[in-house]
Amino acid sequence: MFDVHAGYIVIISGAVTAFMRFLPFVAFRKSRPDFILYLGRVLPPAVMAMLAVYCLRGTEIFTGSHGIPEAAACIVVVILHVWKRNTLISITAGTLIYMMMIQFLFM
Repeated sequence: MFDVHAGYIVIISGAVTAFMRFLPFVAFRKSRPDFILYLGRVLPPAVMAMLAVYCLRGTEIFTGSHGIPEAAACIVVVILHVWKRNTLISITAGTLIYMMMIQFLFM
């Protein structure tokens, strides 16, 4: 049976999320401050670098697969992103390469 309270929580969470996502577009409709434009240029590469460090921090290069699946996936992501400039393709391909290597080659 459907819990009414859970439904309310989902609806309210969705409304708040939508409001927070649309708020910058409403607030900066006419002109965007230079600081916001700067953040738009600088934050995406910084976030990607932080995610790469976070994902690779536990890689053991002296045991197990010696970091080969991680290195191969990173190389595929970088090459595909430089070539195609499509984040979805590069991340998906890197994930597939990594998963295939740890499932089939380095069991």
